[in-house]
Amino acid sequence: MAPKNFTISVPATSANIGPGFDVVGLSLSLHLTLQVSVPSPSDSPAPYAPPLISYSGEGADEVPLDAYKNLTTRVALYVLRCNNIRNFPSGTKLHANNEIPFGRGLGSSGAAVIAGVLLGNQLGDLKLSTERLLDFALMVERHPDNVTAALVGGFVGSYLRELDEAATEAASVPLSEVLPEYPPDASEDWGLHPPPRHWASAITIKAVAIIPRFELSTAKARQVLPSSYTRKDVVFNLQRLAVLTTALAQSPPDPELIYEAMKDRIHQPYRKTLIPGLPEVTSMITPSSHPGLLGICLSGAGPTILALATSGFEAIAEDARAIFKERGIEIDWKVLSVAEGSKVTIDQ
Repeated sequence: MAPKNFTISVPATSANIGPGFDVVGLSLSLHLTLQVSVPSPSDSPAPYAPPLISYSGEGADEVPLDAYKNLTTRVALYVLRCNNIRNFPSGTKLHANNEIPFGRGLGSSGAAVIAGVLLGNQLGDLKLSTERLLDFALMVERHPDNVTAALVGGFVGSYLRELDEAATEAASVPLSEVLPEYPPDASEDWGLHPPPRHWASAITIKAVAIIPRFELSTAKARQVLPSSYTRKDVVFNLQRLAVLTTALAQSPPDPELIYEAMKDRIHQPYRKTLIPGLPEVTSMITPSSHPGLLGICLSGAGPTILALATSGFEAIAEDARAIFKERGIEIDWKVLSVAEGSKVTIDQ
């Protein structure tokens, strides 16, 4: 068997788009890229040599380079062991280059998980379906919006099927058991099947990512959410979600319609205490004050704010910068395109 060389590219994502809390995700043009080299069996080191990992880009000074502690390789090993493959091929080398900032609501962990699932699939020559790849990703990430958008690309809505009692129990295995630091052999007796649904998006739309220079963990951002909501607030989001899925497919897009449809009452009002300036940015930057703006919302759990726009990108970002600066917070900003889904390229 000849040596195997391949490249995996996974896009950043923004989740919770407007009213689509835990439902709608969008892939963006920042990427986590893995370059993988696997020697032929005749050239494999003996005794067994674990994967050699190198890393560059965002988070390079904090990402573990041990294959049993690194999130991507732990996920890959989990996929392999669920398919009766005990170890990585001996002598595997992996270089990761990451453009996605950590802890900013741009799907860095989701990208790492999808990269791991694709890595396991490729190393094991498993030929898993898209649905099965998502099954593995959801056992780790647990929320479908980021990982579905990262895998299939574009503007994506997803949901989890209601499961029978046995499947619910299998899907509720604690994450610490699914992905321990040194994972034991795993069983295949589990499965979720979140069917992805694509919605077209207007090709002129870009995303201005306004990225405050502080991290906010998803766990902390979820702690401030209430355990129940009023019917009025739930209906508010459902109405706007129904409109948003259609409005983003119109060409040319309607700024007033999209701006209103991207309002939210399920998570943004509760997270404003964690992100000083969030209410002001989302209410003061409007289509009337900033021509070209379509809508604005928190990206994932934050602190990044995502502005969808067709023009006027710098004015949107710099005015947001001024609002944050008044509160002692510095930001970075990027203009991103809607990206394709994850890719695996076999290197010649």
